[in-house]
Amino acid sequence: MTIPIKTFQNKILHWYKKHGRHHLPWRKTTDSYSILVSEIILQQTQVERGIEKYKEFIEKFPSIQALAGASTHDVLKAWSGLGYNRRALFLQKAAKYIIEHCDGVFPVEAGEIEKLPGVGPYTARAVRAFAFDAPEVFIETNIRRIYIHFFFSDVEGISDAQLLPIIQKTLWKKSPREWYSALMDYGSSEFKGVPNPNKRSRHYARQSKFEGSRRQARAVILKNILATENASLSDIQKFLKVRPSLVRYTPDSIVRRILKEMEAEGFLIYKNRKWGIK
Repeated sequence: MTIPIKTFQNKILHWYKKHGRHHLPWRKTTDSYSILVSEIILQQTQVERGIEKYKEFIEKFPSIQALAGASTHDVLKAWSGLGYNRRALFLQKAAKYIIEHCDGVFPVEAGEIEKLPGVGPYTARAVRAFAFDAPEVFIETNIRRIYIHFFFSDVEGISDAQLLPIIQKTLWKKSPREWYSALMDYGSSEFKGVPNPNKRSRHYARQSKFEGSRRQARAVILKNILATENASLSDIQKFLKVRPSLVRYTPDSIVRRILKEMEAEGFLIYKNRKWGIK
C-alpha cells in the first residue's frame, strides 16, 4: 500500500492532535540540553518509565554546567534504574565537551552536535528537530514502522536507505518538531495487536534477554557499589550470588574481567584492595 503525501501527513497530524502524548515533559521545552537528556534516556528506555527519571535528572542537573561539574557517583546514582549506565557517562562527557570546546554554549548544527561524546547521527538530528524545529531527516524504530507499513506493505528486507528519501519527501516542514512527535506517537501506539512491520526491515534484530546476562551482572555490581561506596572482590561475588542466574559470573577470573572493563570505561576505580566509583 502507498498513500499520497498530503493524505499521509493529514492522517498522522490529525491523529496526533487527538491522541498525541502532549504531556511529555520534553515536549514542553526547546532547551537543547534538556532535549539531549531526553533523547539519551529514550534510546533504551520506554517512554512512561523515562518520564520521572527525566524529571529527576533535570532537577538534579538543570544545566550543562551542573552536569559537567558533578561527581561520577552522583551522575550514576541519578541514572540508577535506567540501565545501560554508560549513557550517563556519555552525557556527562558531552557536557564537559561543551564547556571545554563550545564555551558552554550548546552547538546548533548537526555536524557539531554529532561531535559530542555518545551522540550519533540520529541523536544529533533529533535534537536539531526538537530543539530548533529544524527540517532534519532521521529514522528510529517507530518512524521505521510507519513508513514500512504505509509505503512498503508487501516488501521484505527494506533498508533504511530506501526509507530515508520518503521520510524527506513527506517531512512536514511547517513544524518538524510537531511532525516527528506525531510520527513517534503514532508508530508506538497504532500497531499494537498487529504484525510488527519492523520485522520486514533489513535492520530488525531482537534484543537479547537481560535476566542472567553479562549486562545484568554489570548492573548488579554497579548498583551495589553505589550503595556501599566500595566493595572487595568477595563482596562483589556475594552481590552476584544473590541472583541464581548470575552465579556463573562469580569465579574470580570472570569478576576481575568485568571489573577491569568497567574501570576502563570510566565507571570504577581500584584502591586499597577495593572497588569504588571513579
